[in-house]
Amino acid sequence: MCYYGDSLRSVVARIGVLVNPDAGLGGKLGFKGSDGRAEEARSSGAKDRAGPRMKDAMEHVFKLIQSKKCLEFELFICGGKMGGNWVKDIPFSNLKIIGDWHGKTSAKDTSLAVELLLEEDIDLIFYAGGDGTTRDIIEKLDSLDSLEVPLIGVPSGVKMYSGCFAEDTLAAAEVLAAWINGDLGFSTTEVLDMDEESYRLGEWKIDMFGQAITPASPLWIQGSKHQVQAVGEDEVLESLSEHIMELYVENENCLIVWGAGGSLNKIAKLCHLETTLLGIDISKGNELIGADLSEKELISILENFSGNEIVLLLSPMGGQGFLIGRGNLQLSPDVLRKIGIDNIMGVATPAKLLSISRIRIDTGDTLLDKEIRGKKYIKMIQGYRTIKIVKIESPNN
Repeated sequence: MCYYGDSLRSVVARIGVLVNPDAGLGGKLGFKGSDGRAEEARSSGAKDRAGPRMKDAMEHVFKLIQSKKCLEFELFICGGKMGGNWVKDIPFSNLKIIGDWHGKTSAKDTSLAVELLLEEDIDLIFYAGGDGTTRDIIEKLDSLDSLEVPLIGVPSGVKMYSGCFAEDTLAAAEVLAAWINGDLGFSTTEVLDMDEESYRLGEWKIDMFGQAITPASPLWIQGSKHQVQAVGEDEVLESLSEHIMELYVENENCLIVWGAGGSLNKIAKLCHLETTLLGIDISKGNELIGADLSEKELISILENFSGNEIVLLLSPMGGQGFLIGRGNLQLSPDVLRKIGIDNIMGVATPAKLLSISRIRIDTGDTLLDKEIRGKKYIKMIQGYRTIKIVKIESPNN
């Protein structure tokens, strides 16, 4: 073993690769999570999310190797749908398949996969999943006294509040390559998960389940979610609602797409609209015409809207700064293109804006991400007739 920065690992890095094939399945359907609902999601037409996102990340890692921007390393990949199926066409050298998974999988399979990877003396786990997957990995590492094994998460779930996820698939590849090259040390971050049963009922219950080690990279790693509530914020929300009421709600020709989250839910209520706390809703003027909508339902309403005044109201995630790609997968690339990226308007209190250093975007479509990031800035309503211009950060610039 030898030191690279603050990290301790073998001279040739040994990377374990794991995919939770069920992660993120319910996102576009508005399920708020996939725990115990994978088959239901698939029967409703949900497409794999975690596997393709791992493939995107590993393809970028391979490009970094080819361009001499990444040192060689050894890969230990879980077999079948938990890894191997998604990277089989990428011509990595020094690759070994561990186990073989077909059919239904569960948390027990994740636990077994971690155990098999540890038997290969891996230095780091590179995984695709969400908070539930992270929790399963950490619980297994803890049971085997192996919490010193670091994690890099390829963000693939519906709600990713834990701090070990990269910003997007390309960022995950970049941070892995940087760590392999010895350019990054380690930091400790929180493993958070939400009670999905409560979440589906519109209740926000986030618990901390432990800590994980992850490469220290504020540029590429998202950090954990923060709840931001300032004293006296009710008055700020009232001023925000007055602005939105005058500008959008009182315009009966304007279609308003309401994002998820507590701030927007409170603002909508002050505008006399009963939106859902954790769903995506649509109102036209002062009438709610769709609540807790799936991707398909959103597209249907947008396609049948004959006007041309549309606004998408989104509030960034406290601490992380994500506007798109965390907890609102219903806003798929197809939905966002129908809305139009010029019609996205941020909404945040001054206290929340102080908790974030940049606005982050992860639509799941690299070209759309590039297009939105190319705007460089986004307007953020922070009070009555008060707009702040906030930078949209690109992790690959």
